[in-house]
Amino acid sequence: MLLTDVSAVLAIAGAAEAVDGVAPLDEAWLLALRNRPESISAEVRPDGFALLLGTEVAVVVRPTARGRGLGGSVTAALLHDLAPGRLTAWMHGDSPAARALAARFGFVAERELWVMRRRSAGVNGSGTPGLPDHSPGVEIRGFRAGDEEQIVRVNAAAFSWHPEQGSMDLANLKERMSEPWFEPEGLIEAWEGETLLGFHWTKRHNDRLGEVYVVAVDPAAQGRGLGRLLTVAGLEHMRELDEVHLYVESDNVAAARLYESLGFTHSPVDTHVQFVRP
Repeated sequence: MLLTDVSAVLAIAGAAEAVDGVAPLDEAWLLALRNRPESISAEVRPDGFALLLGTEVAVVVRPTARGRGLGGSVTAALLHDLAPGRLTAWMHGDSPAARALAARFGFVAERELWVMRRRSAGVNGSGTPGLPDHSPGVEIRGFRAGDEEQIVRVNAAAFSWHPEQGSMDLANLKERMSEPWFEPEGLIEAWEGETLLGFHWTKRHNDRLGEVYVVAVDPAAQGRGLGRLLTVAGLEHMRELDEVHLYVESDNVAAARLYESLGFTHSPVDTHVQFVRP
């Protein structure tokens, strides 16, 4: 059945986050719940739910109701009449119960996403650092109206391998820009003439926590130090915050090394796992 009670879903998710310390629904789910609830199939009970958006499944049980088989019950009800085909689901944080539930319904782990953290934002002690010597003619500035198509182009090229980020189109971009946290000066861009080379989209969650939301460099401009430059510029933009985090694929060795060199660290508990049912 289609989702009819978004508030109940958000209440259960909020209760889970308060106990687990990690949000069980990511940004894509929250955007869909807020803007396109009619596109979500759901099995919702007072203490748990299973949702389906496209081919992605999300299952959350209120902490006080765990251990009673509710997760399996709502999942079975959601998938009962679903035609065979590939499905995905994310486990946010490592949970033996979630792993067991995934295995029960034929899901196997396929990807790991790391959360890396830095206890303070600013890295320079002053303003945004100057351009490296090997990047003459490059301008660093904030977002301006009219940049949208170039952002989508660079994002698609930089993340052509990424199943979620690489699919961002103009509609997705504008949807994210309509969020309360968006600030034009926090979308930091590197331009060479009329060509966008890369960008670092920062995100302030509150007055103490920020995020390296997206760092994208056009493959044609790689090897010029722009990834590091843009990352540092974004950290300086958020320099008054107490902590900054980011998400990176566990097998993206080059990106992880860059972030480690800037003081980001990863703990095993900060690992999110994507499960797939072929």
